[in-house]
Amino acid sequence: QVQLVESGGGLVQAGGSLRLSCAASGRFLKINNMGWYRQAPGKQRELVARIVSGSSVKGRFTISRDNAKNTVYLQMNSLKPEDTAVYYCNALVVTTTQVYDYWGQGTQVTVSS
Repeated sequence: QVQLVESGGGLVQAGGSLRLSCAASGRFLKINNMGWYRQAPGKQRELVARIVSGSSVKGRFTISRDNAKNTVYLQMNSLKPEDTAVYYCNALVVTTTQVYDYWGQGTQVTVSS
């Protein structure tokens, strides 16, 4: 069994920053890639960013990954009210038998105007 534990969400004013973290634990061979998705009220879940290793800038957001810690981060800057959503971590986990698609429980990000 694999668990993804997210942290770092909260309430922030527009223009502020937040850093989300997601740590994977359990029994597996490796994690192919990890990513962040978000779902706003009344909307479908959408991809924010995915990464295999290192870091990548996606506009106001930067996704990075620490492979040694099986952790993915999302640095969010210049936040806007429209960034308000539940943010979910996702990981493609390789075990001895197959590849599994795991999701975290979600962390709420609320940006006030």
